[in-house]
Amino acid sequence: MSSRILQTMFGFACGALAVGALAAPVTYEIDPNHTFPSFEADHMGGLSLWRGKINSTTGTITLDKEGQTGTVEVTMDMSTIDFGHQGLNDHAQTPDLFDVAQFPTATYTGRLVDFRNGAPTAIDGTLTMKGVSKPLRLTINSFKCQQHPMQRREVCGADASATFNRDEWNVDLGKDLGFDMAVNLRIQVEALVADDS
Repeated sequence: MSSRILQTMFGFACGALAVGALAAPVTYEIDPNHTFPSFEADHMGGLSLWRGKINSTTGTITLDKEGQTGTVEVTMDMSTIDFGHQGLNDHAQTPDLFDVAQFPTATYTGRLVDFRNGAPTAIDGTLTMKGVSKPLRLTINSFKCQQHPMQRREVCGADASATFNRDEWNVDLGKDLGFDMAVNLRIQVEALVADDS
């Protein structure tokens, strides 16, 4: 085999390795101090709209900007659900609503999809809550990555939303009284690149 052919093959191999290195996914750790899933739920069939949030959330995000792929894994501590009303917070822990003793966490796992201009615009995933797992697609309303001015490493942030019917996850308190089962979910998230990425 001639030296020119060997050089050409070596060049192709190096190029392939370089492309692979560029396309490697980066792992980000969710910042629990800047990530709070929140929701809106009907009270008394349109009488008012109650809002709440989950105060403790952890997880990871992977992002391959070159390959336009990524994953999301989020765990929500359901004992930290907060309506701004202690009586309702306590009731939310019971089997009437989230049965936190038996199902202490809710999770969302999915894939970043529909990239535009290098950023994902949706997540195809699965919400697991109260022992029920069902598909739930999140729309990413905003997405941005930048250098964190204090942490000195990259941070990505997003705002995502979806609407689902809570009775499909066995959270159906009030259905017989005419409560609307639709819940508007909104997740603001910030995630810092992991130290070992």
